[in-house]
Amino acid sequence: MVTTSTGIDFSKLRQRIGDGLLEETVLLPMPCVRVKRAALAETLQFLRDDPEFRLHQLSELTVVDMLYLREDDRFDVVYLLRNIPNELRVAVKCAIPEEDAWVPTAVGLWAAADWGEREAFDQYGVRFEGHPNLKRILNHHEFVGHPLRKDYDIYRGHWCSEAETLLDELELRRRRFPERRNRTDEDPGETMILNIGPSHPASHGTLRNLVELDGERILYSIPEIGYLHRGFEKSAETHEYNQVVPYTDRLNYLSAISNNVGYIKAVEELCGIEVPPRCQAIRVILCELSRIMDHLVCNGANIVDLGALTNFWYLFNLREKIYNVIEGVTGARLTNSYTRVGGLWNDINDDFVEQTRAVLAEIPQHVDDTLKLVARNRIFLDRTVGVGKISLDDAISYGWVGPCLRGCGLDHDLRKSDPYYGYEQYDFEVPVGHQGDSYDRIMIRFEEIKQSARIVEQALDNLPDGPFRADHPMAYLPDKQSKTYANIEGLVNHFKIVMHGITPPQGEVYSWTEAPNGELGFYIVSDGGMKPYKCKVRPPCFYIYSAFPHIVEGEMIADAVAILGSLNIVAGELDR
Repeated sequence: MVTTSTGIDFSKLRQRIGDGLLEETVLLPMPCVRVKRAALAETLQFLRDDPEFRLHQLSELTVVDMLYLREDDRFDVVYLLRNIPNELRVAVKCAIPEEDAWVPTAVGLWAAADWGEREAFDQYGVRFEGHPNLKRILNHHEFVGHPLRKDYDIYRGHWCSEAETLLDELELRRRRFPERRNRTDEDPGETMILNIGPSHPASHGTLRNLVELDGERILYSIPEIGYLHRGFEKSAETHEYNQVVPYTDRLNYLSAISNNVGYIKAVEELCGIEVPPRCQAIRVILCELSRIMDHLVCNGANIVDLGALTNFWYLFNLREKIYNVIEGVTGARLTNSYTRVGGLWNDINDDFVEQTRAVLAEIPQHVDDTLKLVARNRIFLDRTVGVGKISLDDAISYGWVGPCLRGCGLDHDLRKSDPYYGYEQYDFEVPVGHQGDSYDRIMIRFEEIKQSARIVEQALDNLPDGPFRADHPMAYLPDKQSKTYANIEGLVNHFKIVMHGITPPQGEVYSWTEAPNGELGFYIVSDGGMKPYKCKVRPPCFYIYSAFPHIVEGEMIADAVAILGSLNIVAGELDR
């Protein structure tokens, strides 16, 4: 029996594809297989369907440009697969040459591959043969070149002279799903094509949807994203590890600290740094406060979009009070940049515990007052119950995670199934829906606010004493008096951090946390230098929003607003 160091047996796969399996290795912390291009499609099919694996979700798909790491086969196409109930994860890699950069599409296996492959094509130029609509998705349609290639000129500008019509995508969708039009060539009827956004208030100024309407019913929906794309991954490649932290703030800016923690956790796992208990507890507290703020904005704004304004004030008043607490710790309200590799920017302030407890005492009243207005409100129920439904199998295939996936009936939360930072010590419940509709997604977030408050209260009750950063040579500058000026080791350590920064060993890691929207993952490749060779974020919004046409087609145009709000699409996380 041949197994990886993580104990996964790939002997059946080797029997299936023979010499198509080139190598068994580890992409921290999961097992990884490298296969030939000719065996890639069969490998992916096997891992999805085999009873021992059942990797029914494509968690992430990306490409690594190996230009400066090896001489042959320039690109690695990387698939991160998972079995959600068992928390089994496997990575699959396939190396391809620059002059013949293509692999077969995986759209027929996972719906998430649709947008994942489009992004890989857009950013790296890798073609996915058989993809039904292989075109750019983050960069505009007049963009030239592929910006995440290592030899791309980052100072090259690209003007977009006119908006894309999206009519070609509309025609493709008509052909793929002719039954949704429910018309014949002899009697085509009259339809209307309409743009919803990006300037529409319910589209947050960054989302555009081209819809074809039959009266007020949506026949087809074509989303266009990228209006807020700013090149997070390219920026990360050109900055030192700690300098990337402010860029993570701008991902899901409704809960910036969650992004800080997710990114830094990945770097620390790459470096082999374990932060002390006090640091872990503080990160948990601030992440849960961020989750509360995120859900307050999501539900408050969503209910406003449905026409109810009073709820907005109840929820946003509470959010502002949490902002005051976080500002006292980090010095900033929205984009905090609080974490550092190996710890935190600083310890919590003296009155943090008292202020936090005061806010926790107000949470139940704010949530209950809002629920009294909407939970049994006939208008609210008519607008959300049974609207925007998606099955559990479809949600998993599209890469859904977090509250949206739990709304489909799956009891899964990374804080429970794969705990980190001591989450296994906290007593809290995971709310689960039943229908996978807008109502479930909204109500789950209300309940998660209460559960997060429970976690914060327990963390405050048991907040450890001790250091707030790790005793590690890469974690922080040594004390000048006792170390830098006192011995040669301290002096050299100080010099190396100032001149070379954080320098993880060569390797790669994929790390995940349960962010407010679900699994937030960071895939980092290190070449041993002071900057990430590659830093790919797995944004929950990206794959959740890819299913928007699937759940909105057939609904009324007014329902599109309710559905979009219940998905909590944050443009900074979506576009990066």
